Amino acid sequence: MDFKSFQEDIASIRSRDPAAHSWLEVILCYPGLHALLIYRLAHWCWGKGLRLLGRVLSHIGKVFTGIEIHPGATVGRRLFIDHGTGVVIGETAIIGDDVTLYHGVTLGGTSLHKGKRHPTLEDGVIVGSGAQVLGPITVGKGARIGANAVVLTEVPAGATMVGIPARMVLRKAKEGEPTFCAYGLEDENLPDPVARAVDSLRAQVGALLERVGDLEAELEATKSKNGTSRRKPRVIAAHHGEDEEEGSLSASSQQ
Repeated sequence: MDFKSFQEDIASIRSRDPAAHSWLEVILCYPGLHALLIYRLAHWCWGKGLRLLGRVLSHIGKVFTGIEIHPGATVGRRLFIDHGTGVVIGETAIIGDDVTLYHGVTLGGTSLHKGKRHPTLEDGVIVGSGAQVLGPITVGKGARIGANAVVLTEVPAGATMVGIPARMVLRKAKEGEPTFCAYGLEDENLPDPVARAVDSLRAQVGALLERVGDLEAELEATKSKNGTSRRKPRVIAAHHGEDEEEGSLSASSQQ
């Protein structure tokens, strides 16, 4: 890690966090930056074959920052880990440039084999707090993962994903929107996939009820045309029941 990339990291934090008031504050008070510095050193050791030392440095970083970045992971430039506590980045994870992760994010694996088992995040991805991105999937450039989402499938570039399991609610950012949005969601009117599904079911039930009403009307019209009444069978059945009751009473009285 050179001094230029260190300056880039500080500048990227200040541009994405309005609470960062000075470069000195960022250096002293941002655990995401501290974890990234320790990761760079641990990753260098890992690449030189000093894997145990790399793991030890990674563990020290986790103890002091609450952020776990495996030294085998590949991390691009200007990664911003905001707040940071609980972030886990697995061994075969690949992170592009200008990615933002919030606290509680997991880039995890779903298998036990030694190959690629963690996700790939392309440039400009934003992952909200508590989100879980699992398996050897790719999250496309500029995609946004909402808080607490669980992503198990490929994410197209520019998409916004929310829910458990995550569903795509927006294909790409609207024209004129800022390129960065905190926690991956900037619109309070973002469509809710669950509410949308419920509305769809309501519409289908309404259409079915309307169709049933039409069929009942057609059936009534057909019976009227044939000179029958809808209630006539019930009346006959009632009289028949009364006759049976009268017959049984007469028989009992004769006995």
